Amino acid sequence: MRVHLVDATYELFRAHFSPRPTVRSRDGIVLSGVSGLVEQLCVLLGAQGATHVACATDQVIRSFRNDLYPGYKTDAGVPAELLAQFPIAEAAMAALGLVVWPMVEFEADDAIGAAALRFAADPRVEQVVICTPDKDMAQCVVGSRVVLWDRRRDIVYDEAGVVAKWGVPPSGVADRLALVGDAADGFPGLPGWGDKSASAVIARYGRLEAVPADAADWEVPGLRGAPALAAVLRERMDDALLFRSLATLRTAADGVPIPQTDVTQLRWPGADRARWEAFCAEWGLPRLVSRPPRWQG
Repeated sequence: MRVHLVDATYELFRAHFSPRPTVRSRDGIVLSGVSGLVEQLCVLLGAQGATHVACATDQVIRSFRNDLYPGYKTDAGVPAELLAQFPIAEAAMAALGLVVWPMVEFEADDAIGAAALRFAADPRVEQVVICTPDKDMAQCVVGSRVVLWDRRRDIVYDEAGVVAKWGVPPSGVADRLALVGDAADGFPGLPGWGDKSASAVIARYGRLEAVPADAADWEVPGLRGAPALAAVLRERMDDALLFRSLATLRTAADGVPIPQTDVTQLRWPGADRARWEAFCAEWGLPRLVSRPPRWQG
């Protein structure tokens, strides 16, 4: 069997900001994100044949990482009409019969990473497919057993694909992000370090701590500005290690709450018709009533 782990926060944002006409409830509440998320999930469950599925959301945008670094991402700047859709989206996914992990202290990425680690260890699982294009999640990829699937572009990244795309293996993704930063997550990386330099150095040395302090000892052919980069890394190593910690996904061993311990608990049984019809009636979404590809029973 294959397990599909969906970054529902990404899908909700993507659908909300889609150029399609705005979807509203009968009371005028914007539900474009919810509607688009449901549409995408029904395609995954129907035409794309997913059988064992779980969805993770950032029920609260802030997480423990905000305590580690004040500049880490918050809900500042996120439209109120989008934030208001999170609980509705979670209710929609539950009504569809899907397993939902709403994260509060941790992030949706942590839930997906923790689940990928847990269920990839099960010999009954042929492959874990992480449904997101998020580069942070590339650290979860293992050979062709755990892969990223950018559904919008229909591109699958296995371990070789991660190296081709980001220049480092999955084990080096967090170290690379520590150097280049991640604007979406709100940490800047180190001055002067860019994609090419970070990828080249981490590809060669693997970990920040393994990079020689003196650029004269670097074995990275063709890299420009190595003395300046080495100096910045020496002076800002504490920052780099903090940024790596921010970029590193947590697991169940760190307390990420993934209640399901057996992969069979992720099996999609079909949507509960009565519950789904009640959800659509409550939010004034008649066009979605017939979207589920299968009903329970």
